[in-house]
Amino acid sequence: MNTNNVLQVTVFIVVLLALSIPVARFITRVLDGSSRLVRWFSPLENLLYRIAGVDSSAEMGWKQYTIATIAFNVIGLAFLYLILRLQGVLPGNPQQFGPMTPDAAFNTAISFVSNTNWQDYSGEQTVSYLTQMLGFTVQNFLSAATGIVVVIALIRGFARHSAKTIGNFWVDITRTTLYILLPMSVVVAAILMGQGVIQNFKAYEDVPTLQTTTYSAPKVDAQGNPVKDAKGNAVMVDTPVTKQTLAMGPVASQEAIKMLGTNGGGFFNANSAHPYENPTPFADFVELISMLLIPAALCLVFGQMITDKRQGVALLAFMTICFAACVAFEIGSEQSGNPAFTALHVDQNASALQSGGNMEGKETRFGIAQSGIFAVSTTAASCGAVNNAHDSLTPLGGLVPMLLMQLGEVVFGGVGSGLYGALAFALLAVFVAGLMIGRTPEYVGKKIEAYEMKMVSIVILLTPLLVLVGTSIGVLTDAGKAGILNPGPHGFSEILYAFSSAANNNGSAFAGLTVSTPFYNVMLGICMWFGRYGSLIAVLAIAGALAEKKRLAVTGGTLPTHGSLFIVLLIGTVLLVGALTYVPALALGPGVEHLMMVLGQ
Repeated sequence: MNTNNVLQVTVFIVVLLALSIPVARFITRVLDGSSRLVRWFSPLENLLYRIAGVDSSAEMGWKQYTIATIAFNVIGLAFLYLILRLQGVLPGNPQQFGPMTPDAAFNTAISFVSNTNWQDYSGEQTVSYLTQMLGFTVQNFLSAATGIVVVIALIRGFARHSAKTIGNFWVDITRTTLYILLPMSVVVAAILMGQGVIQNFKAYEDVPTLQTTTYSAPKVDAQGNPVKDAKGNAVMVDTPVTKQTLAMGPVASQEAIKMLGTNGGGFFNANSAHPYENPTPFADFVELISMLLIPAALCLVFGQMITDKRQGVALLAFMTICFAACVAFEIGSEQSGNPAFTALHVDQNASALQSGGNMEGKETRFGIAQSGIFAVSTTAASCGAVNNAHDSLTPLGGLVPMLLMQLGEVVFGGVGSGLYGALAFALLAVFVAGLMIGRTPEYVGKKIEAYEMKMVSIVILLTPLLVLVGTSIGVLTDAGKAGILNPGPHGFSEILYAFSSAANNNGSAFAGLTVSTPFYNVMLGICMWFGRYGSLIAVLAIAGALAEKKRLAVTGGTLPTHGSLFIVLLIGTVLLVGALTYVPALALGPGVEHLMMVLGQ
C-alpha cells in the first residue's frame, strides 16, 4: 500500500468511528423511548398500534417474539412474490415489463425479505418503478429493521435479570423503521441527490450519442430469419447506432436505504458502479460510511444498554482491527497486479501518471483504494453492493471478500445480524476460556451454560453447512456446472462465492456465474431463507434464556471481556472456528488459482 491508499483508509475509519458515537446515542434513546422523535410522533405511533390491534404496553417472551418476527417476514415474502408475478398488470410500469418467472420471483422475494438482495436480473431491464418502491424499497426498510430488533432483543437478554420477556416486536419494528431508518435515509438520499443521483418517475429517455458507432449484424427477412447468400453464408449489414437509451427512476431513495440497511440491491445492473447510483468520489464515500455506520453504532448501543460501555468498545475494536487488516490485504493484493503482465514488461507500479496494479473491473473514478475499501466493506457488512467487478479481482483479492462472508459477516456485519453474530462468537470465546481454567464461563454477568452453547453452535455452524453442502451439489450436478463461465479453480470459486453470499445474506457475486436458472434460483433461495431465519431463531432463544438468569457480580475470577486480551481471544476464536471450516474449499478455489497465476498458467 502506498501513502495515498493508507491515507484514504485512515480517513474512512476515523470518520466512521467518529460518526458512530452520536448515532449510537440516538439509537439507544429511540429504543428506550426517551428520544424527542418518539415523544413528537407518539400520537401517530399509537394510532398505528390501534389500527393493528397491538397492545404496546405488553411485552413478549422469546417464543412470542420469534413467532411475530417470522410471521411478519412470511407476510412480506408473500406480498413481494405477488408483486413480482403481477408486475405486468400493475401500474407504475412505463417500460411495460412483464412478470418474473415463478422461480425468479421465489428467489428475488426471499432475497429482499432476508436482507440478502441477491439479484440474478438486470434491474433497469426487469422490474418496474412500482416494484422498486412498493416491493424492494419497503423490504429494504423492514428487513433491516428486523435485524436491528433481533439484536436489541438479544441485548435486553444480557441487560435484564430474572425476566420472562425481551420486548415487544411490534413496538421495536415500528420505532426502528419510523425513527431510525426513515430519518437517516432521508438525509442520505438528499446528500446523494445533491451529488447527482437521479430521483424521478420519467420513462426511459433516448439521447443522441456524441458519435455514430457502426457494427455488423446478420441481415434478417420479414419473418426474422437470417438471410444467406448463394454459398449459404449469412449476409452481413452495417448498422449505425446514433442514440442511446438512458434508464430513469427513483434511484436516490432506494440507494439510501440500500446502504444504511446493508441491503445492497442495485437499482441498475451495474450497481454502485453506475454513475446514476454513485456519480462522484464523495458519493462513493457517503455510501461507504452509510454501509457500516449502523453496524458500528450498534456495538456502542450494546455497551450503553448493558450499562458497561467498555464491552461495546471492545466489540467495536475487534471489528475495526479485523476490518483494517482485511482492507490492507485487499488493496495490497490488487495493487500488486498480475505477474503475467510483469513478464510482458508491463509497468504495474503506481505513479503520478497511472494507478498501477490490477485495474481490470475497477471504476477508473475510484481506483484501487476506493474499490478495495468498498469490496471489503460490502462483504464485511451483509450489504452486497459493489462498485467494481469482484469476478475480476486477483485470486487473493477475491479470497478476502469471500472469507469475510464465510466468517459469518461478524466484522461489522449487517444491521443487527453482524452484532448478534459477533456476540455468538464472544459467547464461544468465553466458553473456551472457561474450559481452559476450569470455571463456569460468564459474559457480562451472565453464566453461559449448555443450552446457550447449543444455540451458539446453531448460529455459527448453520451457514457453513448450507454453504458447503450447496457448493458440493453445485459442482456435482450438470445444472450447477452449466452456469460456470471460467473452468477450473475459478469456476469452483464462482460457485463457492455464490453459496457463501446467499447463506450469509450478502448478495454480492462473482458475476461470471450464470445464476438465472431454476437450479440456482431454488438452491440459493433455500440457502438465503435458512441462513437468515435459522440463525435468527437461535439468537432469540439465547436472548430468552439469558433474560431469565440473574446478573452475577464481578469477582477476581471473572474473565475481563473488555480488554485487549479478550479482543485477541475473540479474533482467534473467529479465525479458528470460522476460517478453518472453509480452508479445504478455499484451497481448491482461490488458493489453487493464485498458484496458477504465480506460475503463469
